[in-house]
Amino acid sequence: MDNLNPLREHELMMTRRQLFGRTALGIGTAAMANLLGSDLLADGEVASSGLHHSAKAKRVIYLFMSGGPSHLDLWDYKPKMKEMFNKQLPDHIRDGQRVTGMTANQQNGLPICPTKYKFTKQENNDRGLWVSELLPHTATVAKELCVAYSTFTEAINHDPAITYIQTGSQIPGRPSLGAWLSYGLGSMNEDLPSYVVMHAKTSFAEQSLFNRLWGTGFMPSDHQGMLMRSQGDPVLYLSNPAGVTREDRRAQLDALAAINQGQHERFADPEVLARIRQHEMAYRMQSSIPELMDLSKEGAETFELYGEEAKQPGTFAACCLNARRLAERGVRNIQIFHRGWDAHGNLCGEHESQCKDIDQGCAALIKDLKRRGMLDETLVIWGGEFGRTTYCQGGLSHENYGRDHHPRCFTTWMAGGGIKPGITYGQSDDYGYNIADADGNPIFPQPTKEKWTPGTMHIHDLNATILHLLGIDHKRLTYRYQGRDFRLTDIHGHVLHDLIA
Repeated sequence: MDNLNPLREHELMMTRRQLFGRTALGIGTAAMANLLGSDLLADGEVASSGLHHSAKAKRVIYLFMSGGPSHLDLWDYKPKMKEMFNKQLPDHIRDGQRVTGMTANQQNGLPICPTKYKFTKQENNDRGLWVSELLPHTATVAKELCVAYSTFTEAINHDPAITYIQTGSQIPGRPSLGAWLSYGLGSMNEDLPSYVVMHAKTSFAEQSLFNRLWGTGFMPSDHQGMLMRSQGDPVLYLSNPAGVTREDRRAQLDALAAINQGQHERFADPEVLARIRQHEMAYRMQSSIPELMDLSKEGAETFELYGEEAKQPGTFAACCLNARRLAERGVRNIQIFHRGWDAHGNLCGEHESQCKDIDQGCAALIKDLKRRGMLDETLVIWGGEFGRTTYCQGGLSHENYGRDHHPRCFTTWMAGGGIKPGITYGQSDDYGYNIADADGNPIFPQPTKEKWTPGTMHIHDLNATILHLLGIDHKRLTYRYQGRDFRLTDIHGHVLHDLIA
């Protein structure tokens, strides 16, 4: 190409999409900028001053129980099931729902399996909240919780189900909830990312977690979640290599930024600008992250609240404490993944261990936020990708059992951030299998994402409500890709105003 006309060389290096994308710029862009005014940033992101409506929450802390915790053993108290032990699930309750291949051909059919755990009714502001003995600490914050018994999804297997609730699609490739919040709201602290992810330690890490769950899909990559590690540098490559000073790093970034800026001027690829921003963020985090991870200034009262495990990096309690510290420093979206809830066989042994991991941390986080005056503006969410079945998987006994995946009806709770405290929302039938009406009768046909039914919460409704609490209309927050305007809730979603204070 040395003898080629420079203009011709440039044309050959451009893709067809880049060519047409650049021809769309010009007077039309100027006209649009004039119409939209200052609410639109240079890279097309909605400015924080341009919310669709008044926000009730400034940030989200999402406690995600990967694998599917059993609503029947933790939250959804069904005393009538004790009378049905080992009886077959009635056909009219199943109503033709497909089950997974793990229980479809069980020799013992689908025997009803009541929980072995005791439930205690906690005082709150409406009809009381029943909480399992596995969650004694969480029970102490019952007055702060809004517990939804009627969450549902279409996905019945882990990977599509967790991808669905995190990105709005069962098919990989869409931006995550945190990426949408970063894109729509930006950052409140230029020295920290707007989206941080942590993986808590667990004794039952069966299910893998993929970075697409906190990724950006087709958005610029600077909106992806930053994975904070519990061993070594909290963030990969946080420390400079031996022999490289901070001044050396600054000079390297300046040179690299100049090269990248030249690339962007030639090709108008927004990903180039995203890389520049990421490099600058990494440089600033070399100062901000060590201060964040230094717990020496936390008092004895804090560790008494979170428990001794909070002193051990990577535990769920430590992650919750770090989440509060991140929230204080202006991080908008913090997500803690805790794996190991996929209890097909030894549910009792596994759930007892899992609940011991998370119980005190959940309660401490809510109490800590409240005592610091932060709970009202921090939305805390707890839940998994689906629940677990009324019937047993494998051998059935009073002392131990397993449960299969159940997407048709499961429990999620929320607290703070504009949510009504001390209420329950929706209910299931006497089997904990179907969403029920106000009289407790199963709703047939079952609710769907296409048509909202009062008292139900599809995962699109959950995400629409999260965005609403943060000042965003889920129907208006869109990103154009391949000729289509995409959104987190696809073409569905209903804001659950009954849950909003």
